[in-house]
Amino acid sequence: MRVALYPLLFILGVLVYVRFLERATVFQPTKVVLSTPKDVGIDYEDVFFPSLDKSRLHGWFVPAAARPGEAPVVLFLHGNAGNVGDRLEKILMFHNLGCSVFIFDYRGYGNSEGHPTEGGMYEDVQAAYEAVLARKDIRRDQLIVYGASLGGVAAVDLASRREVDALILDSTFTSAVDMGKVMFPFIPSFFLKIKLDSMSKIQSCRMPKLFIHSTDDRTVPFALGHKLFESAPEPKAFLKITGDHNDGHVVSARTYIGGITAFLRQYGFLKD
Repeated sequence: MRVALYPLLFILGVLVYVRFLERATVFQPTKVVLSTPKDVGIDYEDVFFPSLDKSRLHGWFVPAAARPGEAPVVLFLHGNAGNVGDRLEKILMFHNLGCSVFIFDYRGYGNSEGHPTEGGMYEDVQAAYEAVLARKDIRRDQLIVYGASLGGVAAVDLASRREVDALILDSTFTSAVDMGKVMFPFIPSFFLKIKLDSMSKIQSCRMPKLFIHSTDDRTVPFALGHKLFESAPEPKAFLKITGDHNDGHVVSARTYIGGITAFLRQYGFLKD
């Protein structure tokens, strides 16, 4: 009896380890928000709103500098680490392009309540979408969803469920299974509880899509970003950049900003 128990205890131990590893790898929140848009010279509004399960979430609304009621709106879904305060460069970029920006922290990040989970992230993004559309000072027919890395997974989930006008996926991936094979090849995929399955959802995303990925990305392999692009329906475009996972937008700043600008102009979000 005791001998038979050992394999069971080993399997349970492996499952506990995998669950811990999943959570620690996928969600890396920081609670203290050290910077605000004021630090890069732009005005913003603190926004608090409930998630679908009533968790209190926090975000910022950054109005366009000119005629915000007529400007396109970017719903900004950030990656797995830090919080909204670490995204000022990209907020400023969209602001300089003439967009309004709504960025928020998922549960457990920054000033948002709760603890991060995959399902909770999807609920939080849907709540943020509703909070954006409830505003009276925006243009509702020009909603662009921008998702970076893990935020790209959340963006695909939202775009597969709700009506959005354009989707920008920056350095994102196909699924947790594919990422697990890269990061933890020793763990059988059937042990994974977190799915992050964009491959099964991207076919439902019929709006214009821009995929951005660096050939030098050492966190999310370029091949996974391109695989997601290839699986997506038209209309779509792919922007290849250089630089690592977190600095490609800086290393390839001209290509990065130029590619996003051209995409937004092509579909009428920005005027020449």
